[in-house]
Amino acid sequence: MGSTPQPRKSDTRERIQKTALDLFASRGYEKTSLREIAEELGVTKAALYYHFKTKEDILSALSEQLGRPVDELIAWGEAQPPTLETKRELLRRYSAALRDAAPIYRILQENQATLRELTIGETLRRRVTAVSTLIQSGDGALESSVRSSSALLTVHFGTFALDGVKGDPEDKRAALLRVALEILDSAGRAEAEPAAVR
Repeated sequence: MGSTPQPRKSDTRERIQKTALDLFASRGYEKTSLREIAEELGVTKAALYYHFKTKEDILSALSEQLGRPVDELIAWGEAQPPTLETKRELLRRYSAALRDAAPIYRILQENQATLRELTIGETLRRRVTAVSTLIQSGDGALESSVRSSSALLTVHFGTFALDGVKGDPEDKRAALLRVALEILDSAGRAEAEPAAVR
């Protein structure tokens, strides 16, 4: 028979999430309404409500999907010894996860005041705190912890800091990672030095 296949429910949810992500990024979370998302998709608000009741529901689904690699990284890191090589691998994997999740982190960064009270803000804080704890783990001195934290911040916030710098986003990400690894290595060297040398 010549009937047109209907889109699967998961395909519709993905279309909604992609459209909402684009609108949140271009207009801002607060300035984007469910009606505008529905109009952009060419569906009714009722059809949108079938999948998501609120903008927060959409943002939470996006955060869960794009944050899954970070959750997997945290689980991996918690099972590893707190060595310099583990921390280097944490930074490499975190950098890759942020590349893929950059749009959601940008939305969260630019809408902090609005999102602070939402569940998604707490989820983001939990993830960042867990990665920070892993990167600082071990018996290092205060200076080593500062260097480790600085390496993580270079990877995490560097993308936003380099927004105005010309260049390919992947080249900028790679440069940020190289610098972060250098900072982390300096933390490892400081830990290896005898206390009298410091």
